[in-house]
Amino acid sequence: MTLLAVIVSFYRLPPRAPGLRCAYAWNLVAYSLVVGLCVAIALAPLLQRSAWLLPMPGTRGDCRELGTYESLRTEAALGNLAGRDGAALARAQDIQRHDAVADCLASTTTLWLPLYGLGAAVLVGSGALIYDRARARRDADSSTPSPRRPG
Repeated sequence: MTLLAVIVSFYRLPPRAPGLRCAYAWNLVAYSLVVGLCVAIALAPLLQRSAWLLPMPGTRGDCRELGTYESLRTEAALGNLAGRDGAALARAQDIQRHDAVADCLASTTTLWLPLYGLGAAVLVGSGALIYDRARARRDADSSTPSPRRPG
């Protein structure tokens, strides 16, 4: 979020020039992609937790099943601990389950993150372009002298 605030606060696009090969267009694309990436990274934890924001059919259930499998695998590996300290075994199972689910969700989020970053970049680029056109129009209107009324 800090990087995003710094970029938005201090970066200014160069003066608008016509054409797609001008410095303005390249700077707009670079600016949009960097801001889009920052937005996607800032949203990553929310993407992992919200089913409505990141619809991953079957993934969350598969990750939970992977967590259950890791828990059982831990029990099998530490089976001799069950008779001596059941609380330690339960804690080890919880840790392994949590780590497996977190790794699974992180890898899935990593697959989807570029798509969200690109979407944010398109929105930021469009917004910057619209804002810049409006600013140029406003500057052009204020620089033209108003017609004098006959008096």
